Amino acid sequence: MSKLTFKEKIGYGLGDGASNIIWQTIMLFIAYFYTDIYGLNAFHMGIMFLVVRILDAFFDVYIGFLADHTSTKYGQFRPYLLWFALPFGILGSLTFFTPDFGETGKIIYAYVSYTALSLLYSLVNVPYCAMINNLSQSPKERVSLQSYRFAFAALGGIVVSVIALPLTKIIADGDLQRGYFYSMLLMGATSTLLFYLCFALTKERYSHPIDKTQKFSHVFKELSILAIDSNWRKMFLLNIINLTAGILKTGGAIYFVTYYMNSTELVSVVLAIILGAKFFGSMFTSTLYSKLERVFAYKLAMSVQACIMIALFFIPNTSLTLICIIIGVIHFINSTATPLQWSLLSDIIDNVEHKTGRSLSGLVFSTNIFAIKVGIAIGGALIGWVLTAGGYIGGIETQTETATFSIRLIFTIIPALLIFSLVPLLRNYHIPPKNEKTSQATHTHIHEPVTTTKGE
Repeated sequence: MSKLTFKEKIGYGLGDGASNIIWQTIMLFIAYFYTDIYGLNAFHMGIMFLVVRILDAFFDVYIGFLADHTSTKYGQFRPYLLWFALPFGILGSLTFFTPDFGETGKIIYAYVSYTALSLLYSLVNVPYCAMINNLSQSPKERVSLQSYRFAFAALGGIVVSVIALPLTKIIADGDLQRGYFYSMLLMGATSTLLFYLCFALTKERYSHPIDKTQKFSHVFKELSILAIDSNWRKMFLLNIINLTAGILKTGGAIYFVTYYMNSTELVSVVLAIILGAKFFGSMFTSTLYSKLERVFAYKLAMSVQACIMIALFFIPNTSLTLICIIIGVIHFINSTATPLQWSLLSDIIDNVEHKTGRSLSGLVFSTNIFAIKVGIAIGGALIGWVLTAGGYIGGIETQTETATFSIRLIFTIIPALLIFSLVPLLRNYHIPPKNEKTSQATHTHIHEPVTTTKGE
């Protein structure tokens, strides 16, 4: 079994850098953009997030099934990066365009553009995630790949917060609606380029037998295989809860800084702290947890993170430096655990393949991305609804005390309680002891690219 080169790890990481130039924009800015720049009512925004994300989540399952039954001369999963990188970059910018329509027209445009962007994200990201099992059979190397992946994901977000956000204010002479669109044109082009580099620098070394006669109706049979696996069920629910919390603590950041810390100037600083902490946290996963069992390490990180988030709720808004440090620590801890979480999905794939003889990489990752998008839908809706309940009014300089209190809950207490719930959820989670060995027994090593045509 040959080791992955540094170039291959960098190449794989660039793929999530490409995704997150758009993805982190969605996580960090989309709620604020829709309420304060685009002019969408917070309640309507919450409904849109819920509807679009849930519809999109079902599309993920189809993409996972399709990728599992794809075979080209470029490999099984890599071609999706080649095919859909450019449309994804284009829709990334169009979603942040504010048309000169009436209220109904703007709502329709928001639904259409946000839905199209979500579908294209699935077409590049589901195969990208599933590709990891075709790059390496080693659980240790997969953790390393996930670390590179999430480090570059954070770098993608840093590019957005450090470059794109300031550009929105200067690129269009203070017109924020045009500023967001022009900035995202640049970000979309960068995302496309990075995806192409990921395609060029990686190679699928291992293949699986592909049944090209399978029809989509057979996806339910394959889903039933996953449904009986208790580890898969736990990870599916974990991703829903974790991403609900994640969208609250990232999507709520701008509101928290603007209306609780009362400092719009610190928005870029705090976002840079969050994304910088994510970058360094991802790179320290192996160092911090190399002597700990992965599930225990993950639960420990979640518990510590949740405690610190609850403490943040009680810090007075005059302690700006302390708040910034605590925010950085929270996201550092969370990011050290993220590669551990995603490496567990590869274990599930190996275990299911060992038991059934079926390779379901695409379906395992797509169903968990389904769960992630459900979590994001719930989190996005919660932001809109909690803000509405608190009497939040977009675009005004000062919010009421009740609205500010709701913002603090969104950013601290609510996600902390959700994160705490992950610890009992993973009770009795079992990692099969021979994953690496069984993985080697059921994969075929590839010296040259697959030369068959794309299947159904």
